[in-house]
Amino acid sequence: MSETADNGWQPVRRLRTHEHVLAQIEQQILDGRLSPGDRLPGERELAEYLGVSRAGVREALRVLEALGVVSAGVGSGPASGSVVRGEGTEALANLLRLHLALSRFTQREVMEVRVQLERWAVAEAAVHAGAEDIARLRAVVLAMRQREIGYEQFNELDTGFHVSVAEMSGNALLGTLMRALRDAVRREMLAVFESLSDWRVTADALADQHHAIVDAIEARDSAGATALVERHIATFYANREN
Repeated sequence: MSETADNGWQPVRRLRTHEHVLAQIEQQILDGRLSPGDRLPGERELAEYLGVSRAGVREALRVLEALGVVSAGVGSGPASGSVVRGEGTEALANLLRLHLALSRFTQREVMEVRVQLERWAVAEAAVHAGAEDIARLRAVVLAMRQREIGYEQFNELDTGFHVSVAEMSGNALLGTLMRALRDAVRREMLAVFESLSDWRVTADALADQHHAIVDAIEARDSAGATALVERHIATFYANREN
């Protein structure tokens, strides 16, 4: 056994330049010195501040932009720096999508997590949703029934429905998690529709289920809403297996 293993010390990992830059920007955000809407220094200025090459700064900003943390600035001068984004859902969805792909979670594992989030969302929505919220959900269900839309549009409406319900829970993080999860599994959900001989039949059934969920939320029936949404999700995943 090596001396390193015996004494508990581990070699320090040598960080690449852009990783140092990422760590600095992350710390600025965590410390509250960078907030949504704030503009980072320009590439040249940031490189000078940190004592690194512009190439290292550029690579770090590309990583942050790909994750959805910043929006890249263009040109030069005071308006050239990247801007910290105020909505972290895209970043979370990107990371979640990659983890779902790389970790090889089973369909059942994904479904079980989604069921728990959805149950929580509808139960709380049944407590907090107001008349305007109910009207918004009914408008989405009505749009789902339109014959001229394709399954991609239907899926976007479906996503909007479930995200809206989560947002009505009164917990902002739940809404963000729901959006991230739905965005992360979008491709798989579209694949289900593509595999169906008549996707519209399934869509109509899903719209009926959404309608029933809205009725339960409006009636302040948390138990009924949770049972309905669990059955709703299980039915959809069953279609995937058939």
